Amino acid sequence: MAWTRACAVADLKPGEAIRIDVNPPVAVFNVHGEFLATSDTCTHADSSLADGYVEDDEVECAWHFAKFCLRTGQALCQPAIEDLRTYATKIEDNDVLVDI
Repeated sequence: MAWTRACAVADLKPGEAIRIDVNPPVAVFNVHGEFLATSDTCTHADSSLADGYVEDDEVECAWHFAKFCLRTGQALCQPAIEDLRTYATKIEDNDVLVDI
């Protein structure tokens, strides 16, 4: 496992997301205090999902409104038909880590 620091727990408020600049980019979301991570790029177009709209455990792409489940990566509506990759997360020493 290659755990990568995303941010401090306190830096990511519920309902917010950040992008980790790795290859390929990863987005980390705070869903009611639970940290979930997916690939950052929408599978429909090259839009950052960290810039999308987060509601509960779903993110909506800001460009064309495709929705994805943050727990499973499943594409929930068109125009996206391809699922996102998901990544394991953990909290260690008040930091959010992602297994990239």
